[in-house]
This record gives sequence, C-alpha cells and structure tokens, in this order.
Amino acid sequence: MVTGHFLVRETLHLEAALKKTAKLVSGIFLRGLVVILPITLTVALVVWLATAAEGFLEGIIRWLLPDWHYRPGLGILLGVLIVFAAGILVQEPITRWLMGRVDELLQRIPLVKSIYLSLRDIAHYMSQEEGTGFKQVVAVRVQDMRLIGFVTTEDVRGLPPSPEGEKLVAVYLPMSYGIGGYTVYLPKTLVEPLDMSLEDAMRLTLIGGVSGKESGGG
Repeated sequence: MVTGHFLVRETLHLEAALKKTAKLVSGIFLRGLVVILPITLTVALVVWLATAAEGFLEGIIRWLLPDWHYRPGLGILLGVLIVFAAGILVQEPITRWLMGRVDELLQRIPLVKSIYLSLRDIAHYMSQEEGTGFKQVVAVRVQDMRLIGFVTTEDVRGLPPSPEGEKLVAVYLPMSYGIGGYTVYLPKTLVEPLDMSLEDAMRLTLIGGVSGKESGGG
C-alpha cells in the first residue's frame, strides 16, 4: 500500500512537472513568435514586392534593349528612377493634364475602375497630402457601444439629409486584423471626435485593442 501511494504521488508530481515545463516552453515559443513573425512577414513582403518589380521591369528593359547585357538589380533601380521622375514631373501642368485624362479613362473601364479607384485612394491616404486621406478620428455611437472610425468627408453629395434635416458625414469603420471595413453615412450628431492620432487609432483598431506594451516589463 505504501509503495502504491508513493507511485501515485510521484506520478502526480511528474505530471505537474511536465505541465509546468510544457507551459514554460510554449510561453517562450510564443514570445519568440511575437518578435519574429512581424519582422519575417515584413521582410517577406518587401522581398516579394522587390522581386515582382524586378521581374516586370526586367522584361521591359530586355524588350526595349534586346542587345544590352542585363544585370540583376537594374529593374529595381529603374523602378526607383521612374518613381522619382514621376514625383518631379507631376508638378508640371502638362503632366497634371495628361494624368487627368488617364484618370478619366481608367474610371470608364468597368472592372479596371474598381481596382484603380481603390488603389488610388489608398495611395492618396498614404501620401499624407493635405486634403486627402482620413480627416478625423471619431467614435460612432451605436446604443451603448462606441465604434472607432475615420471621417473621410463632410461633403456628402447625392444623398438626402437625415429625416431631422441634419447634415451627413461619411465615416469609415475598419474591421480588426485588416479584413475589411464599412463606410457609413450618418448625422454628424452621432459622431464624437476623439483626441487620438490617425496612426494610433488605426493600429488600435486593426489589432482589436490588444497591445504589446503591457508585456514589455518594468
């Protein structure tokens, strides 16, 4: 009987030790994953974009200069030069006129229009130019809930005002983890301005309120 109790006690101790070890190992692994995953995905995305640009522009260079000896990396260099040239030329009136005509043309092609307008709006937002992008971080009241959103425009055209005659504003409500969002048009009285930067609000919304700052120690 004594031996049986001893074996049971030792077995329980061993199981507890194994669970503790497994918890410790999984905790270390998850902490490492939190550090490595964002860096790895960022590097992978940058490499993928650079490789895609290199392959695309390499084909253009070989087509334009078939007898020229191509060296790896020239496609990326050409892409950088094209971007800088576009940034300089876009200030010229003739360039703006041509881009306006191209913009109008692309907006008339059914499938291309949807893709082009989405990418154009994202590029305008990322450029941080005055008059483009999100205007204000706000909280939209839905009964007892508050949804973080971004005012995109206060000049909503084509929609009638609210039944009370209030002016409508357009608010983009992003979904967590970057899986989409909604643009809603609602009376300005239902929108509450927040004292929060666009970057902090977007980051807070995309990660669902989960913050890594609390685990930083100290």
